[in-house]
Amino acid sequence: MAAPAATSFYISTSSSSSAVSSSTKSLKPALSSNLGFLSTSSPSLKALKAKSHSYNVSSYGGALNVRMVAAPAAVKAPMSLDFETSVFKKEKVTLSGHDEYIVKGGRDLFKLLPDAFKGIKQIGVIGWGSQGPAQAQNLRDSLAEAKSDIVVKIGLRKGSRSFAEARAAGFTEENGTLGDLYETISGSDLVLLLISDAAQADNYEEVFSHMKPNSILGLSHGFLLGHLQSLDLDFPKNISVIAVCPKGMGPSVRRLYVQGKEINGAGINASFAVHQDIDGRATDVALGWSVALGSPFTFATTLEQEYRSDIFGERGILLGAVHGIVESLFRRYTENGMSEELAYKNTVECITGNISRTISTKGMLALYNSLDAEGKKVFATAYSASYYPCMEILYECYEDVATGSEIRSVVLAGRRFSEKEGLPAFPMGKIDQTRMWKVGERVRATRPSGDLGPLYPFTAGVYVALMMAQIEVLRKKGHSYSEIINESVIESVDSLNPFMHARGVSFMVDNCSTTARLGSRKWAPRFDYNLTQQALVAVDNNLPINMDLMTNFVCDPVHEAIEVCARLRPTVDISVPADADFVRPELRQTVN
Repeated sequence: MAAPAATSFYISTSSSSSAVSSSTKSLKPALSSNLGFLSTSSPSLKALKAKSHSYNVSSYGGALNVRMVAAPAAVKAPMSLDFETSVFKKEKVTLSGHDEYIVKGGRDLFKLLPDAFKGIKQIGVIGWGSQGPAQAQNLRDSLAEAKSDIVVKIGLRKGSRSFAEARAAGFTEENGTLGDLYETISGSDLVLLLISDAAQADNYEEVFSHMKPNSILGLSHGFLLGHLQSLDLDFPKNISVIAVCPKGMGPSVRRLYVQGKEINGAGINASFAVHQDIDGRATDVALGWSVALGSPFTFATTLEQEYRSDIFGERGILLGAVHGIVESLFRRYTENGMSEELAYKNTVECITGNISRTISTKGMLALYNSLDAEGKKVFATAYSASYYPCMEILYECYEDVATGSEIRSVVLAGRRFSEKEGLPAFPMGKIDQTRMWKVGERVRATRPSGDLGPLYPFTAGVYVALMMAQIEVLRKKGHSYSEIINESVIESVDSLNPFMHARGVSFMVDNCSTTARLGSRKWAPRFDYNLTQQALVAVDNNLPINMDLMTNFVCDPVHEAIEVCARLRPTVDISVPADADFVRPELRQTVN
C-alpha cells in the first residue's frame, strides 16, 4: 500500500493546533509509554485528561470538516436501571463513575431456578433459527441439573424443515417436547418468541391471541416493540413481557455453555428487561432465564434501549461496519501492490484474530501500546482519519433505528422474499463468491492451527476508530456502560469475531439472522465508501493527525469500564473449529 503520512506526533499543552509537527516531533513518553488499563485514579491518566481539555480541535478540510463537541469525559449520564430480585444476589459495579447492578451467573445457581420459575410448568421455545437451538438446549440442561420438572417444548410451523434438527437435539413429539407452534404457545406459561424479526412483525397478532392470560412473553430482541411502536400499538395488558438478550449469536451461547460445564459455567453475557409485569414475577423469571442460559453476568436495560443498541450494533462493528471496512482496506492494499493473500491477512485475519484477542483480554490501549513507535504513528494516522467518517454513518444508522425507519425496512425486505403483487421474489443473495472472499478460502486452507494473523497497525487504527466512534454514539444517546461495552466490544471480540476467524466474514454475513444479514448488506457499502472517499483521501493528502482525537482515545473513561467488564467475561475463550456450523436450517440447502 502507499505509505500513510509519516507523521510523528506528541501531546502538547499549546492551545494552537500548529503545535503538532508533521514530520519532526517525536512521541512524548506520556503517550508512547505502556499505559495498559489505566484507572481514572492513575496520575498519568489524570494528567493526560487535564491536558486534553486545553486543545483546540484540529480542523480538517473537506469531508472531514467537523467539530468535536466534547471531550469523552463530558458525557450524558446513563439512565439508572436498578431492580429488585427475591431469588438472586444483586451486585453493584461501578463503570467509569456510574453505578450499575448485575447478577453474576454460574452453574451453582441452577438450584435456584425452580424458585425463579415459580408457577411455570412449561417453557415454549418458538423457532429454531439462531437463538432457538442454543436457548432450548441450555434451558433443558440447566433445569435437568436443577432436578426441575419444568418442560421445555419447541414450537414450529407445520412442515418446517427444522423438525428434524430439533429431534436430533433430543426434542420429540413422543415425549411432549416438540410440537406445533400455536399449540405450544397455548400450552406454555413462558413463551420465548425466537422466530425472525420479520416473522414476529407479520405474526404477532396470532401469537398474542394464543397466549394464556397471566402468561409471560419472553423476547431475545426488542425488535417487536419497535415495530409495535411504529404502528402506535403495544403488547396485550393481560401478559407480562420480558427480555433476555444474549450478547452473541446462538451458536456462541451454546458452545460456551458446553465448554464451561466443568468450571462452573461459561457463556455469553446477557442484558435483561422487564417491559410489563402484571403479577410481580417478571424480574425473577427473566434473571432465571439468563442464569439458565449460562450468562456470566446479566445487566439491566429497557426493551427500547436494547433494540436500539442491538439493531444499531449489528449494522455497526458487529457485522455491517466490519464487512465494509475490510472490503475498503483489502481493495486499497491490493491496489497499492500488496499481494491478495497478504492483504486478506492484514484486513480480515488481523481484525478477527490478533486484534480481537488482544482487545478481549487486555483492552484497546494494550493493543495500541503493543505497537512500536512507527506502528503507533501509522495507527494514529489511520485512527485520526477514520474516526469521523465512521461516526457519520453510525450516527445516521442509530437515528434510522430510533425513528423506526430501519425496522420498517427489515419488515418490508422480508415481504419481498416471496412473490407479491405480480413482482418476483427477491431473497437475499450471497456475497462469498467475489474475489476477496475466494482469497480468504485459500488463506484459511493453509493457515496453521492457532494462527491469529498479523497485527497490521493501519488496520488496527481503522478498526479501533470504528469501535470508539460506536461507543461515543451510544454514550451520547444515554445507554449504560454495560450495554455500550457489550454491544461495541465484548459481543464483537468474544462472540462474533472468533466465528468469522474460523469461517470468514462473508460466511457470517451470509448465514446469521435475517435482520443482521439485511443490515450488513445495506450499511456495509456506506462504511466502505465513506472510508474510501474520506478517510483514505485524508491519508493520501497527508492531513495532520488530529491530536485531540488521540488524546481523548488514550484518556477515555471507557477503558476503565472495559477493564471492569473484562473481569466478568466468560471463564473460557470460545473454541471455534474450522468446520463450525452456525447455518440457519432454512438456509442449509443453499450452502455449499
